[in-house]
Amino acid sequence: MDKQEKDNNMHICAGLLAHVDAGKTTLSEAMLYRSGSIRNLGRVDHQNAFLDYDELERNRGITIYAKQAALHWKQLHMNFVDTPGHVDFSAEMERTLAILDYAILIISGSDGVQAHTETIWQLLKAHQIPTFVFVNKMDISYHSKEELLKEMNQKLDSRCIDFMQEDASLMEDVSMCDDALMEAYLTQGVLEKDAIKTAIAQRKVFPCYFGSALKLDGIDAFLDGLKTWIKPKQYGDTFGARIYKISHDEQGNRLAHVKVSGGVLKAKMKISDTEKVDQLRRYSGNRFEVIQEALPGEICVIKGIRQLQAGDGLGFEEHHTEVESVAAMNYRMVLPANTDAFATMRKLIPLMEEDPQLHITYSEMKKEIRVQLMGEVQMEILKYTIAQRLGLSVTFDEGMVNYKETIEQEVEGVGHYEPLRHYAEVHLLLEPLAPGSGIQVDSIAPLDKLDRHWQRLILNHIQEKEHLGVLSGSPITDMKITLLCGKAHLKHTEGGDFRQATYRAIRQGLMKAKSVLLEPYYRFHAEVTAMHLSRLIYDLESMKVHFSILSQDEDLCILEGEAPVACMQSYQLELRSYTGGKGKLSCFLDGYRPCQQAADVISQIGYDAQRDLDNPSSSIFCMHGSGYQVSWDKVEDYMHLPLRRQSPSETSFKHENTKVDEKELQRVFESIYGKPKDKKQPKRKPGKEIPATEIKTLKILPECLLVDGYNIIYDWDELRALAKDQMDAARDRLIDKLNNYQGYRKCEVILVFDAYRVKQSAQTIRKHGNIHVVYTKTSQTADNYIEMATHKLAKEYRVRVATSDGLEQLIVIGQGAQRISAREFQKEVEEHHRISSQEYKQQPVFRHQALTALREQKDVKKDK
Repeated sequence: MDKQEKDNNMHICAGLLAHVDAGKTTLSEAMLYRSGSIRNLGRVDHQNAFLDYDELERNRGITIYAKQAALHWKQLHMNFVDTPGHVDFSAEMERTLAILDYAILIISGSDGVQAHTETIWQLLKAHQIPTFVFVNKMDISYHSKEELLKEMNQKLDSRCIDFMQEDASLMEDVSMCDDALMEAYLTQGVLEKDAIKTAIAQRKVFPCYFGSALKLDGIDAFLDGLKTWIKPKQYGDTFGARIYKISHDEQGNRLAHVKVSGGVLKAKMKISDTEKVDQLRRYSGNRFEVIQEALPGEICVIKGIRQLQAGDGLGFEEHHTEVESVAAMNYRMVLPANTDAFATMRKLIPLMEEDPQLHITYSEMKKEIRVQLMGEVQMEILKYTIAQRLGLSVTFDEGMVNYKETIEQEVEGVGHYEPLRHYAEVHLLLEPLAPGSGIQVDSIAPLDKLDRHWQRLILNHIQEKEHLGVLSGSPITDMKITLLCGKAHLKHTEGGDFRQATYRAIRQGLMKAKSVLLEPYYRFHAEVTAMHLSRLIYDLESMKVHFSILSQDEDLCILEGEAPVACMQSYQLELRSYTGGKGKLSCFLDGYRPCQQAADVISQIGYDAQRDLDNPSSSIFCMHGSGYQVSWDKVEDYMHLPLRRQSPSETSFKHENTKVDEKELQRVFESIYGKPKDKKQPKRKPGKEIPATEIKTLKILPECLLVDGYNIIYDWDELRALAKDQMDAARDRLIDKLNNYQGYRKCEVILVFDAYRVKQSAQTIRKHGNIHVVYTKTSQTADNYIEMATHKLAKEYRVRVATSDGLEQLIVIGQGAQRISAREFQKEVEEHHRISSQEYKQQPVFRHQALTALREQKDVKKDK
């Protein structure tokens, strides 16, 4: 078929989805046979189905891997994908939803709408995929067409319409599905085909067909219905494609299965910065042909890619898609004796590429491999695959539940990474989200403080790994992580520094927060006879499970409910045992909820967050040219940026709080300004007096104290506590203390607060009592103002600077000033206050005057 002929035909991508044993593979076989795509009609029980060509699939009689085939029926050209029906492989089915134009849902006429059928329907609704329904096995069904249609209307959607009825009845039923269709039908008496096609494409109508795929009954009518009611999809000229599956051929070549959603995909075409199409293939079953290009709507296979994964988008399809199905259990892989676990782990990587939900991890501490699996069937398939590909006979232990963790309230986490010649600090806000939200990331950090490329890097580091909680070492979920601020060094910051700071900020926040342990829940559907109902109810009540009885008669009793996975993980085998194989129990993961026995589970796991060397919560700071570790609970005493909840109204940055001793100051000072030169005095003979003209009188200059306000506030415990609730109160308290200090010391005091991040702020100087309070202008820090003031005042005053900013201390010493740390200054202020209080107590005259004034004030109030 040439390009022009294809353009004139309808080119549609459809997916076949169903509950296991509904006859999905049999229907695909019948459609291919009737359309002439295959010559022989295969059967699942004969192990010769066209699409179930894998040996394991034929032996088990189930579909394990999603496979595509091409079908031509009259003017309809369709690529359809046969997906697994077993719940253990629902992730494989979900990945195909991203590429579907239409879905074909198969329902067993003998079983009706089953629990997994409803799950699939909800997924189709979430992805807004137009859906056709084929009710199979009508030749052996005890239910009539009307009964099955009524059940679909009740459990799926009331707009499921029988499209095999007469035209007049069909139009009348379709018009009831939408107001616009009803108005058109009442006005014109008929409905245009295009209007019905549009309604189907918009999921306002769901066409239903009935038949038997095994006996080819109703297949032609169904194919005609697809040809008649499918609306061609319009594609753009801009290239785009979606990868939905990764596999390997017999030669070990890595294959990417894609659907082209725009433009044209050509062989040898560059599809990303690092990837190029080596070869294009069009598969039908296990047969393929090499093609030179793939048009919009087509499914093809790219050979030769190395890094792209299932769910990745190409061209304008940039975003990555994830599936909702996750495993509820994880198992330890038991390897044969004398087998290297780490080497085996590396060989298992291709299996994870083919199935991203096959989560395999290696513990360096325990030297073991753990695998997350959906159920027993997937476990058996994995054992077989490992034996075939790696030649290893592995087993698995009993397994444990996959727990998760979240937090109850928002918290700010701080991570600092500053070994020698490295620097990064990150502040993240962790907020709880609604159940099922997963992890969301955002940034509100100002670009003038942290460049865009650093912010993007931090957000990537948040998403690039699965971060663990601190209760049980389980992955975190239902949380929003927002970048508040960060700091880089112009010379020493590298990308890896922000990775370390980001990881540590998340862990530090989790250590501070109140974490909640979450456990997975099943939504279950149980079917037993009346004689076994009491036993089932007794077991469910013993497990404290919430359930309800949907129907009850002598032949069949149906129950549905919700239960923790820990309670139901082995009950399926028990149910089969006491019902003699007649009972059915279907379990589907229904999200995570707070764990009922959290304390017991945490104690049993025995996870110690502070001993987890792979996920540290501490930070690394630098002193004397070497890094040292600060535990998570003391990081905020050393951090270089203020917490968002503690920042002042001006949102000024807190400066570096590194302590530097005198020798270090001297060494750095000499490296900048050189060693001080000793001025040689002229030698004088002993006993000879120095002339009076050579005697210089030492002029004692008055003292001036410059105080870095916010540095002092965040260093003094009393003021820091005040600042948490009200920064204005902390500033006022510091001003009062400095007024008292100045009254005793009798020196000039200049208190400096910066307005570094306040827009359009002019510099202001105010007189508060006996001291001067300076608020710097926009884009000017307190240390910048202090440096300039020191330079100007050094000739007229003995300047002292109160700050613990190590860099600022070095600079002011170079200007000829003295420095005093925040802690030393606090002791000095407290000592002056103590001395002044004692002196006051020793002066009874002044005490008498003060008491007299106080009594007079009280008398005045009484008279009033």
